[in-house]
Amino acid sequence: MKVEQIYTGCLAQGAYYIRSENEAVIIDPLREVDSYIEKAKADGVTIKYVLETHFHADFVSGHLDLAAKTGATIVYGPTAKPAFAAHIATDGELLTVGRITLKVLHTPGHTLESTTYLLKDENEKDHAIFSGDTLFLGDVGRPDLAQKAAHMTKEDLAGLLYDSLRSKIMTLPNDVIVYPAHGAGSACGKNMSKETVDTLGHQKQTNYALRANMTREEFIEEVTDGLLPPPAYFPENVRMNKEGYESIDAVLNKGMRALSAEAFELLANETGALVLDTRDAQVFAKGFIPNAINIGIDGSFAPWVGALIPGVTHPLLLITDDGREEEVVTRLARVGFDNTLGVLKGGLKAWLQAGKEIDTIDSVTAHEFATRMANQKVWVVDVRKPVEYTAEHVADAINIPLDNLNEHLAQIPKEDEVYLHCAGGYRSMIAASILKSRGWNNVIDIAGGFKALAETSVPRIKHETQTTTQP
Repeated sequence: MKVEQIYTGCLAQGAYYIRSENEAVIIDPLREVDSYIEKAKADGVTIKYVLETHFHADFVSGHLDLAAKTGATIVYGPTAKPAFAAHIATDGELLTVGRITLKVLHTPGHTLESTTYLLKDENEKDHAIFSGDTLFLGDVGRPDLAQKAAHMTKEDLAGLLYDSLRSKIMTLPNDVIVYPAHGAGSACGKNMSKETVDTLGHQKQTNYALRANMTREEFIEEVTDGLLPPPAYFPENVRMNKEGYESIDAVLNKGMRALSAEAFELLANETGALVLDTRDAQVFAKGFIPNAINIGIDGSFAPWVGALIPGVTHPLLLITDDGREEEVVTRLARVGFDNTLGVLKGGLKAWLQAGKEIDTIDSVTAHEFATRMANQKVWVVDVRKPVEYTAEHVADAINIPLDNLNEHLAQIPKEDEVYLHCAGGYRSMIAASILKSRGWNNVIDIAGGFKALAETSVPRIKHETQTTTQP
């Protein structure tokens, strides 16, 4: 028996490859599936099942392409109603893979169809659970994402989750290994650990939601407290996972079309496509196509695309670093943004050679900003999360988290110089590009973000004492 966790950091997502004898199973695969097929081929095994723990909201699963390419059977837990051929398992059903079995445990709460798969080894010993979004390390799945489809309140779903955990999971042996679908950084929970594997016994000791003396009412209150609004693309990803989607191969073929500067500009004008520039923030600042939005590929790319670009069907045109075209289109497809129309061949250099205009964004070092702040009153917008801002922030800075920027543009003056920063410079350049595209011509990015500012004389305020501090 072989169990392999295949973790994707930018989505904080874990897929699983399980092999026994000459058969294998994939749990919660990513959109691009060739790596799973190649792994099975190298091991000389057949992929028998594609197991889905639920209809995912934060990414588009590869179940359809994987089943089409391998002949594997897609499996969902009880109550699931996909619009494609799949085996809807019953609670307690056993699925045989080589010499091992996977027991279907219906664990509703995160969603109504949420299912945990219990792996029993060759000796029928309980070995591990693949808990999807039912149980994370340090947390449990949020119960508010499926409430509209379930016609239930988040409190009702939280109650179901409490029952599922107590009756189906916490009764298992303490040495059972927990393999969750997500870790820290995912929006599917609120308090997840950075670790990606643990034992159930340790989770019973450390996970607030698994306290032995916790009442149902306490669970509901604690699990539903402090939930932030889910990203706008979540319902669209659920729909795609449930109803189907275009093959990843077709998405890549269309999205990777190399376009000349003239064709790129014409297509942008004809379709109203958003120009998405995925280069490094500081490279982008030095020159970009007017009205382009910068979301760098070397960061939490897909989640920010999902949070900030309106609708997964919105047409996109791409600026990428040379050789990274396929990576960008693939990572967009992971969160359902399939309508990529092409990539600028030759990048910004080709755009300039065609005699077309570019725009820039001023960027200053933290020390340059400190000098300016000492000599004049400046507008500072901190686009970090509220918890980051609360911990420590630049004196007089206003906090407009990047997630909510579009809803709070009126708070930012258009005529004055506005300095933007985040923690390290990634999010602030996204914000600066959005503002520049909306007519804010005096935005200035602080390179290096708050980390760099903390090394200067800039006055800062810490939450603990609410006093101005100097480094």
